Amino acid sequence: MHSITHFYTGLTNLLNQAGSHIGMLGLRLLLAWEFWESGVMKYSGDNWFADIQDDFPFPLSLVPVDISWFLATWSELLGAVALLIGLGTRFFSVSLIILTLVAWVSVHADNGYNVCDNGYKLALMYLVMFVPLVLSGAGKLSIDHVLAQRLMPR
Repeated sequence: MHSITHFYTGLTNLLNQAGSHIGMLGLRLLLAWEFWESGVMKYSGDNWFADIQDDFPFPLSLVPVDISWFLATWSELLGAVALLIGLGTRFFSVSLIILTLVAWVSVHADNGYNVCDNGYKLALMYLVMFVPLVLSGAGKLSIDHVLAQRLMPR
């Protein structure tokens, strides 16, 4: 019985030490991939924001369509790279949360809680996945952590 308890305690300690770092890395990698894909599609595709510009929340509905498209595209591309390497994670997470909320209101809200019919389920999942990154940062496996170690007084 003692060996089982010892094994369990050791495994639990190992998972506790690695879990938050690996978990944050996993969230960052998944979100980086998703927003990179979306940004690349916008970058290489046609601007379809004119069709939904009136649905954007105020004051974003006043921004010219080409500027909105440019900002959304580059927010997704730069945000994805930043999440990938863990640089400015909180800033880019908040930026992508705002972008996701605008997409939710403008595109997904009226389509219900689903993925197949362009509903808001995926947007909601992204928002929930950003919460730990905003509250806890990128984790130890990030440039943010390296910079904090070097720049913060001990």
